[in-house]
Amino acid sequence: MDRNKNIFEVRHNNLRPQKGRVLISSPFLNEICFQRAVILLVEHNAHGSMGFVLNKQTNLIVNSLFPELEDLPDIPIYLGGPVGTNHLFFMHLLGKRVPDGMEIGGGLCFDGNFEALKTYMLDHNQVEGKVKFFLGYSGWTENQLHDEIINDSWLVGVMKPDEMMMADDDDAFWKKSVRSLGSPYDTWTNYPKYPEMN
Repeated sequence: MDRNKNIFEVRHNNLRPQKGRVLISSPFLNEICFQRAVILLVEHNAHGSMGFVLNKQTNLIVNSLFPELEDLPDIPIYLGGPVGTNHLFFMHLLGKRVPDGMEIGGGLCFDGNFEALKTYMLDHNQVEGKVKFFLGYSGWTENQLHDEIINDSWLVGVMKPDEMMMADDDDAFWKKSVRSLGSPYDTWTNYPKYPEMN
């Protein structure tokens, strides 16, 4: 497979990273946390970048962390990245119902008043597609993400907030995200996840 790898190689696109955009990993990125990952950037500036992997669901549920939520339907937790994995983060489409959140764009907010969020959930309001939880985050120091993009580890894309909230299956969502970038990237979706097994 390695000798044919060049047929899958595609240069990065010209879309610049910024808050609210997504990073789509190249098929050659094999770090377990970032393999076929789609990451929402919640911060990007001269000092560095921060984001959350949208499509790496864990076996953990929020209900097991908070006894008052035990009787609610299971609320999954996603692996947001390799940094700060002892911290629970969330993003939501609830606007002012969960105050103190950081606006990402298109009505999508990052974190906020957790007590208000618990009240929302305990009132049996919809969670799926409205709220998403993460353990850990993905982070880049100054210029690190820029260098990784130049080295073709990531493509930058644009995605609607409701699509990001519903992302769950790691491979299917990654392929859908790659296809949204246009035909030059179609070959990526045919590259095997584990080329050494072919």
